[in-house]
Amino acid sequence: MAPDHDGLPRRPHIYHDGLGFFYPFRSMDASRTLGMTSAISLAKPKASDLEHTRELSEYLKEAGMFEEDSELNHRFEVLGKLNTLVRTWIRDISINVKNMPPQIADTVGGKICTFGSYRLGVAGKGADIDALCVAPRHIERTDYFSSFYELLKEQPEVTEMRAVEEAYVPVIKMKYEGIEIDLLFARLALKEVPDSVDLKDDTILKNLDEKCVRSLNGCRVTDEILRQVPNRESFRLALRAVKLWAKQS
Repeated sequence: MAPDHDGLPRRPHIYHDGLGFFYPFRSMDASRTLGMTSAISLAKPKASDLEHTRELSEYLKEAGMFEEDSELNHRFEVLGKLNTLVRTWIRDISINVKNMPPQIADTVGGKICTFGSYRLGVAGKGADIDALCVAPRHIERTDYFSSFYELLKEQPEVTEMRAVEEAYVPVIKMKYEGIEIDLLFARLALKEVPDSVDLKDDTILKNLDEKCVRSLNGCRVTDEILRQVPNRESFRLALRAVKLWAKQS
């Protein structure tokens, strides 16, 4: 069974969000114009078109543009572990550094979000993961590059880690269980960061510094791309083909 989106086997009419959640697939109105011009044709594909699509998909698989299910599942597990680590760190900092009562610290949340090729569902074999650590307002970037960095260093699963704090978009680069991860940080102007927080909401950018806005852009742009695409399966196949062409050029 061919993988869908972020890597689980394809299931009809659902898609995976990259952190374990499934949602109904919603197709857009065929009459809607996306962009400046209308579609060249709204005709359904002919049998020959479907055959060419199948051949393209097989070629891309042979070229390593799809991951094996085992590798995809490993990525899900790693992201889950990182998400747990982030939430634990935020709770500990809230109590031990920010002097927050434990019962309140238990509610402040925090989460890991993905973006880039992984979030778009077009990661190939051995590809890295672009991710974002989202924290509530009382967690500072200095906390992230100090105490969280030190916490990561203590994890036996983490290797080849380095912090690039002065970059245009500050990042911690590492390998977690052999998977390359670029982990950004954004501090929202919210007391709590629940799992349901919507990063697409423009009001979430209010009162944020430029580095936080830039860090959020990856997730926001990726989700907007997915929202605008009327047929995600066709989009992903075409994007994999473009990625392979670019790699070979």
